[in-house]
Amino acid sequence: MAADSNSNLRITIQRNPSQHQVLAQGVKNKRWGCSPGKYQLKFDAEDSCYLLKGKVKAYPKGSSEFVEFGAGDLVTIPKGLGCS
Repeated sequence: MAADSNSNLRITIQRNPSQHQVLAQGVKNKRWGCSPGKYQLKFDAEDSCYLLKGKVKAYPKGSSEFVEFGAGDLVTIPKGLGCS
């Protein structure tokens, strides 16, 4: 896990969580998708998502390290984290 250089913000990943763990994290059935590419994101609220397909390589702002996650992972991104 990589940290934001301005704080102790970390992306957390649960690999292959149970359905109970996904629901307990507050993930709902709302679907969202995007085309492959590079994006600049800033999270104004904590966000959790369960990836159905694909892969993500996220670089937290101010860090040279990346976090990689993909299909089957439950990911939590803390409020205030910026990444690309």
